[in-house]
Order: sequence, then structure tokens, then C-alpha cells
Amino acid sequence: MKTDRAVVPMMRYFPASEDLAGAERRGLSALGLGLVGSEILKIAAGIRAMQRAGKQVCNLTMGDFSSTEFPIPEILAREIGAALAAGQTNYPPADGVLALREEIVRHYERQLGLSYPLESTLVAGGSRPLIYATYRSILDPGEAVIYPVPSWNNNHYAFLAGASAKELVVGPDTNFLPTATGIASLLPLARLICINTPQNPTGTVLSRNEVRDIAQLVVDENKRRRKTGARSVYLMWDQVYWMLTFGEARHYTPPELVPESAAWTILVDGISKAFAATGLRVGWAFAPPYLIARIRDILGHVGAWAPRPGQVATARLLADGAAVAAFHETMIGEVRKRLDLLHDGFQDMARVGLPVESFPPQGAIYLSTRFALKGRKLGGRTIGTNGEIRELLLDEAGFAVVPFQAFGLKDESGWMRLSVGAASPRDIEEGLARVRVLLERLS
Repeated sequence: MKTDRAVVPMMRYFPASEDLAGAERRGLSALGLGLVGSEILKIAAGIRAMQRAGKQVCNLTMGDFSSTEFPIPEILAREIGAALAAGQTNYPPADGVLALREEIVRHYERQLGLSYPLESTLVAGGSRPLIYATYRSILDPGEAVIYPVPSWNNNHYAFLAGASAKELVVGPDTNFLPTATGIASLLPLARLICINTPQNPTGTVLSRNEVRDIAQLVVDENKRRRKTGARSVYLMWDQVYWMLTFGEARHYTPPELVPESAAWTILVDGISKAFAATGLRVGWAFAPPYLIARIRDILGHVGAWAPRPGQVATARLLADGAAVAAFHETMIGEVRKRLDLLHDGFQDMARVGLPVESFPPQGAIYLSTRFALKGRKLGGRTIGTNGEIRELLLDEAGFAVVPFQAFGLKDESGWMRLSVGAASPRDIEEGLARVRVLLERLS
């Protein structure tokens, strides 16, 4: 419908570029000024611009899936359509559609051996809101949260919550994962421990013994605090990749190995990774009912609900064990194929002395790879930082990766995250060939 109103050009009234910094200082909060945007999204935007310009790029940056390479389960797509056709378009309940909550409880009983009451589970618009609300439900400003670096987004959530970040730097010697010993050294004043396994960005998986020791550490610490009247410490266990493990790696949960730890453990999960359904935004959490109620109320005020059609469809997906198993047989094989192509390719390069190494695939959709290029020169260009290594790989080899700096690590040792969800085997093979040529030039 055409309007007879005069069109007012709003851009005329916005701050000019030369006054933008001043406008921000005068108008924004300390949080708005201090928050750092996602480095991964910035990198991805630059890559899209290169691809639009016609440059060939093997894009291993986003923790996402190409719907061509990894379509969602057929039953999920079909049931979303059926839910829409049936008019399932109104607000869902604040804690999630009942049928989905019931099915998630059964899913955990069947797959993980964990029997939770219904009031211990909450559905939300993906796992991110649940992680953020966990921070806000537990931490008062200035209280301490422990998390490993590199790890996904914990530094940003700590800032948003006004928490005191106690970062535990991890590396190849501990499989890029935290240990109970490392956590214990930071534990006395902490109120929250945040762990992700299989881990983003490293693709590594915590061992059974380490999971057990961390869970027991939390139990023992809370028994000690109860005697002194100190506030409890909680363990947020982000397991959104738990169905994607490879070879001998296996996922474990703290309540499975130390049942008493369930009193202080928040399990965070969803369909985004295990079912290549990142855009459908269906996540869930399990925790003690009193804590779930507070997380629910926080998310209710910001409307972070999963859309009803996706919830209805996810319930039907999880109820069909045969469909889930068939989907994962294919999906895990395709993820593993891509990770193995990368790892084997880098191993071949390393065997002839090229400056690269990678960890064997263990889980998730990521490969940890180190390009030992610091101090090398190419065409008058001296490489000094991980960011410069990333730019070199992109500019000279069309090979797009994300430095561990995007996950809080400050060490410029050349470690990168490679994500395979949006790449075809052919993309990877061609990208590896270009990287090999580049490394040979640098050597």
C-alpha cells in the first residue's frame, strides 16, 4: 500500500562518522561501551565479501552447517511443516511445550542413564540463552567464574554478568581441556565453573576420570562450604556436542559418575549441533528445580523461547529412536570424513617438515591445528601474530580459519580452530593443496 506521507531521511539525523566516538561516549552504558563483538562473525563477514568477489575460499570458520552438506533430519523438517499447518504458531509455555520436556527426560534416561524429574528441565531458544541465564541466576557482580581458555564465549558472558573471570589456560598437554587439579587451585572463592565437552573450539573430549574428579571436587567443596555457611559453587556442563564423538572418545556427565553432583550441576544441550539444526533454536537445560525456575523467569522476561513449531517437531524427532540413530550414522560419518581429511592432510605435510600440526579428531565439528609460522617471511611480510597467520592463510591460500584468540587465548603460538560443518570434502582437499603450496613457499 502506497502512503501519501512525506519520506523523512533518518540518516541525516544520525551522528557523522567523525563524531561517532563522542556520540557513543555520551549515550552508551559502560556495558554497551565495553562489550566486544564476536570476532568470528567479523571474520565470516570478510570471507563472504571475498566469495562474492569470486575468490575461491575453503571456509572453516563458522560453527555452523551448510544445509546442502548437512541437511536436518527429514522427520524434523516434516514435523515443523505439520505443526505450522496445524496452527502451532502461538506462544509456547514459558518452560517449554510439555510433550518436548517429557521427551527430553526420556531421551536422557535412554541415552545417558540420567533420570530427572520433569520440573528439572527447561526449553529455550537454543543453548545460548540458557548459558547466559545460568550466569545471571547464580553470579552476583564481582563473584568469580572459572572457565578454560580457549573456550567459547565465556569471557563475554562473564563480562555481561559483571563476574570476576578466573581463566584457566589449557593447552596440548591437557588435551586443551581443564583438569580437576587446575580447577582446584582457583576454586576457593568461585561460584561457578563452566565446562564444554566435546569442546568448542578444540574438538577435544574430557576423559571419564577427569569428569569424575571434577564432579567430586564440586561435591567436596560444597560440603566444606555448607559447614562454614559459604555460598555454593555450581558446575555448568555445556554438552551441546555430546552426540558427536569419534573413535575411542566417549562423553560422560558429572551426575552419571558422581550422582551427588547433580545438586549443583546444570546440563545445557540442544538440537543445533547434533542435528545440524542451528537456525531452529531449540535448546534445553537440566538442573535442580529451584534453579531451573529462576532461569525460566529470567528468560521469560526477555522472551527467549524456542518457536512452538520447532518444539513440537523436536519432541517427535526424539521419540523416534530409529530415525535419530539413522541420522547420526550418516552425519557422524560425514563429519568424521571431513575432520580426517584435514588431519591426515596436515600429518602428511608435517612428515615432510612443513610447519603444521593437528590433534586427532575426538568430537564436535572442530579440529585444533597449529601453523608454526611466527617469524616467517613472505614477500617482505613478517608473520608475528595469530591474526597475521590467519590473514596469510586466507589471502595466499583461500583457507579460512579462526585463531584461538577469538576464544580468549592470548598466546600467539599459531593454534587455530577449523570447523567442517559448512565445507565439502572437495573444498577441503582443494584448500589443503593450496595450504601445502603456501607452506612450501614459507619453508
